[in-house]
Amino acid sequence: MPGRFSALMLIVLSLTVSCRYIWWRYTSTLNWDDPVSLVCGLILLFAETYAWIVLVLGYFQVVWPLNRQPVPLPKDMSLWPSVDIFVPTYNEDLNVVKNTIYASLGIDWPKDKLNIWILDDGGREEFRQFAQNVGVKYIARTTHEHAKAGNINNALKYAKGEFVSIFDCDHVPTRSFLQMTMGWFLKEKQLAMMQTPHHFFSPDPFERNLGRFRKTPNEGTLFYGLVQDGNDMWDATFFCGSCAVIRRKPLDEIGGIAVETVTEDAHTSLRLHRRGYTSAYMRIPQAAGLATESLSAHIGQRIRWARGMVQIFRLDNPLTGKG
Repeated sequence: MPGRFSALMLIVLSLTVSCRYIWWRYTSTLNWDDPVSLVCGLILLFAETYAWIVLVLGYFQVVWPLNRQPVPLPKDMSLWPSVDIFVPTYNEDLNVVKNTIYASLGIDWPKDKLNIWILDDGGREEFRQFAQNVGVKYIARTTHEHAKAGNINNALKYAKGEFVSIFDCDHVPTRSFLQMTMGWFLKEKQLAMMQTPHHFFSPDPFERNLGRFRKTPNEGTLFYGLVQDGNDMWDATFFCGSCAVIRRKPLDEIGGIAVETVTEDAHTSLRLHRRGYTSAYMRIPQAAGLATESLSAHIGQRIRWARGMVQIFRLDNPLTGKG
């Protein structure tokens, strides 16, 4: 990867300077003669130590990003597996969902091996009629426990494909989505999940208010670029809830999508790894969606992610099990 050696040298330089700084802070900056100053100094020092640990772990995570490329599919299309595409929705407008369904219908894959499902937790008649008109399957639950995770798990009872691909209802896939992702599943039988980036064609509240849409990198560019590529190197890519493909067999083995936390996607990834399966990430965008429209929704989404990660740590601590 271009610039990799330079990046490694900068990491070494940063670690050298930061380690020397932390050593200086512990050995030369605390006032042991004044209890109040000592307590305040220790609080600040512990905060700096925490930040330093996060920095070191972050460097370890992204030191050698993988940058995975597509694997060609067999020329014999009879060897291509069957795929179910799930588009869960709850209260979104039909015009938003239509774009995703039309794009899914246009995906370049044998039609006898592709089934598209609208998972409508809103139980709306207009969605049922639309599904019937365009020739996709429709499921509406009578109960609504566990939100999106429960909606997907309910659909798994009816879908019979070897793989399931999940798109949020405002994420529009490219025609090449399955051709770009499925080759790795045929090459690596233990591969349970392939994630692709969440790319947005509308500005988030900060980009809109600052007038920086498409002029500076999006907030998610770091995560869906360097961080997930780094995770992939360590076989630690996690499912992000949309724009992904999951092998059905391991998903069934863990009982479907995890429902115990509000970040069911990351929790599901952890459970797949604990069963001995692997995950992968491909940095090439294969879908585009709508960013959060309001500041409150944007912040609320980030709070939910943070709360979900704490729930995973509390309920299914990754430090106490394999994977």
